[in-house]
Amino acid sequence: MRILIVEDDPILADGLTRSFEQIGYALDCAHHGEQADSMLATQNYDLVVLDLGLPKMDGFEVLRRLRKRGDRVPVLILTARDEVQSRVTGLDIGADDYLTKPFDLAELEARMRALIRRGQFGASATLVFSQLTLDTAGRQASVNGQPLELSARELGVLEIFMLRAGRVVSKEQIMERLCNWDKEVGDNAIEVYVHRLRKKLEPSGIRIRTIRGLGYLLEHAENA
Repeated sequence: MRILIVEDDPILADGLTRSFEQIGYALDCAHHGEQADSMLATQNYDLVVLDLGLPKMDGFEVLRRLRKRGDRVPVLILTARDEVQSRVTGLDIGADDYLTKPFDLAELEARMRALIRRGQFGASATLVFSQLTLDTAGRQASVNGQPLELSARELGVLEIFMLRAGRVVSKEQIMERLCNWDKEVGDNAIEVYVHRLRKKLEPSGIRIRTIRGLGYLLEHAENA
């Protein structure tokens, strides 16, 4: 999951980024409206958390431009503006949810999970491959109902493989989904994540096969 946080308060933006990265999301952060508009025009996101009182371009205009481009990514407005008219305007021009500051982090996370489920997978955010299950909103993987202990990065890699199960996934595709706007994930790091994930999945009869020169393939071990 890749999320864009649009927030001009550096302390709040940093706190949200750290919290959501620990859950396993890939996070980008924009600090003014023009930057957010540029990032949204060139990158794909699974969710946008958008402040309204932004310098250079306010959140309403960022949202209007996003929807005018036909982008239906879920948008949660997170703002200090608590008047009814601001909520009405935000929802009318295309926001999916609205939360006012100050807020409880647990509530924000719950609202984000709901929007991700609704936006990407309809009623369910659960991916299934044989006996392997991944709750993409709750950030939990399991085999035959037994939880798998995976790091945030390992969860991110597994999500990519399960979304493309049966198809080859290149390193470039993994990097695109894992890296932040200003932080790159290198080849060596990808190999480490895949190696660790492979070892944890092999006892379940699921393997990640290396396709030389192309990438990786999630498959059943009996297909070898």
